[in-house]
Amino acid sequence: MRIREARWSELPALQAIERAAGTLFRDAGMTAIADDPPPPAAVLGGYVDAGRAWVAADATDIAAGYLIADVVDDHLHIEQVSVDPRFGRRGVGRLLIDALPGVLTLTTFAAVPWNAPYYARLGFLVLPDAELTPALREIRAREAAHGLDRWPRVTMRREARPAGQPPAREPDLRETPG
Repeated sequence: MRIREARWSELPALQAIERAAGTLFRDAGMTAIADDPPPPAAVLGGYVDAGRAWVAADATDIAAGYLIADVVDDHLHIEQVSVDPRFGRRGVGRLLIDALPGVLTLTTFAAVPWNAPYYARLGFLVLPDAELTPALREIRAREAAHGLDRWPRVTMRREARPAGQPPAREPDLRETPG
């Protein structure tokens, strides 16, 4: 697998990865999450245009997983990382995350094994609510309004990527287009 920037031409494939990855939530009793549609192409395209969308591509250059990130508090905030279940348990998510430089934040489900426990194994720590910045509080509020707080959620932070894991390309930290 290699990490590279996502392309507009593969947005339907990224949406398919999102739908396939979502089926795992059905098995965890989280049908509403499994049925949640993937981001629209225009939203994913905004990440592509901003240089904040990456894919893990197999030997034939087909996307096996993808990651999109926002800029929050001058750091990358992982908005979504999804791996096609056909490529699961092969380190694809880790490759995507480790390709990002510096401090990273994300929000995730606390008790889902491939969410908070997985990110903890990658070096992320749960941020206590008292330590959330106003921007991170706003993200959590939007998620609650979307119904995600039906299941326990946490905000996590990783101080730096592991040594020896350079990014595929330094991301552009511009704001996400409107």
